[in-house]
Amino acid sequence: MSPTDPQDDALAPPAPADDGPLLTVSGLTKSFGANRVLDGVDLEVRRGEVVVLIGPSGSGKTTVLRSLNGLETPEHGVVAFSDGPRVDFSAPISTSDRIALRDRSAMVFQHHNLFPHRTVLQNVTEGPIHAHGVPKGEAIARAEALLERVGLAEKRDAYPFELSGGQQQRVGIVRALALQPSLLLFDEPTSALDSELVGEVLLVLKELADEGWTMLIVTHELAFARQVADEVLFFDQGAIVERGAPKDLFTHPKNDRTRRFVDRLLRPFED
Repeated sequence: MSPTDPQDDALAPPAPADDGPLLTVSGLTKSFGANRVLDGVDLEVRRGEVVVLIGPSGSGKTTVLRSLNGLETPEHGVVAFSDGPRVDFSAPISTSDRIALRDRSAMVFQHHNLFPHRTVLQNVTEGPIHAHGVPKGEAIARAEALLERVGLAEKRDAYPFELSGGQQQRVGIVRALALQPSLLLFDEPTSALDSELVGEVLLVLKELADEGWTMLIVTHELAFARQVADEVLFFDQGAIVERGAPKDLFTHPKNDRTRRFVDRLLRPFED
């Protein structure tokens, strides 16, 4: 197929524009009432890099992802993509700022969030057609290529209630990929699944990582994180307490809070 074939485009991550960071986040701060959920978060993500966010529930991981996708509005901080936009939350942001953030990133949620009254194909093509103005034929060709990619080609005309939880989550991943984002955001993509369905979703994420997609993943699956992550960030009380390569952070964490969290998940039955 030619380089402009929509099936080629759908299956490949966006080509890097330069060697610098794709995303730079500086001083991200967010409160819900008296609860400070983000306390000056700084991070960078390079193109093709997989960054995994771990930490206890309520530590700010999901709020970071939602802020990057324009679903939450921090009080302070800057989110800057190398190819635009640069959004400074210290000033009021516009609807166009939120749209610009969503043009660069796509989010996969815990609970799939598929439209129940639309088929799999309609769920996947909705965003490209109505949000990005992709011609219908091109959007369908992309969707079919991506559904084939995750083993769901035969489910294109099925409705979400006809799918297993793992299949629904794979459709959620395809829906995000169909937008051809610079950055994929995954918020606990396996937490709502039965244990026997977790593997099929993690396999898709592992393949995307191998193909060079840039991803930020919130997960408690530390064995998976050890396999795919270039960097792991440990969050606690709204801040990044420790960061490092998975082999270092999981084997020799420097912070006591990190050590206790990792030990609880990796060695839950040890004294």
